[in-house]
Amino acid sequence: MPNALLSDISIIIPIAPDEDAHKTLLNDLKHTNAEIILSSSTSRAKSLNEGADKATRETLCFLHADTRINKAAINALENARNPNAINYFGLSYGRGLTQLNAIGANLRSRLFALPYGDQGFTLTKHLFNQIGGFPESHPYGEDLLFIRAARAKNIPLNHLHAPLTTSPRQYQKIGWLKLTLTRQCQLFKLMRVKL
Repeated sequence: MPNALLSDISIIIPIAPDEDAHKTLLNDLKHTNAEIILSSSTSRAKSLNEGADKATRETLCFLHADTRINKAAINALENARNPNAINYFGLSYGRGLTQLNAIGANLRSRLFALPYGDQGFTLTKHLFNQIGGFPESHPYGEDLLFIRAARAKNIPLNHLHAPLTTSPRQYQKIGWLKLTLTRQCQLFKLMRVKL
């Protein structure tokens, strides 16, 4: 029987048609009372926006399908939400070289206020609509562009002191060095996109 944890939250999980990584995440969330919305569309940005449109709760939480959320992170989300900010978690990839990427992501988030979507954005519907949703006009980087749009509207960020664990599967598939360099090039390009 689910308890009252996250009872005012709609969790939106974008999924690709051929993936099933979200099943493990759903298991992590089974003891909460969150509204779970699986959303699959032509792009991640569109999936996120369509999921937000379907949400019936006051607060929206966006989690990637290959994310793991443990009890400490659920409790951090329940107890430390800031309704006037975008709340986000720390990031972990577990072990190996990809943990260096997680350290870099956490430093980037804290020093430059640029968290990515795999850090689990949580915010009220009011703020989401004020930002204008995730931009659907760019082929990638909707999470960073969303954060840039929020910052342009002086919406603060609030770091939740618990990590989400994300699968390193993309690094394993593409190669650590190649994907790391690709992501850095994408970051540089996204910072130059005119909002």
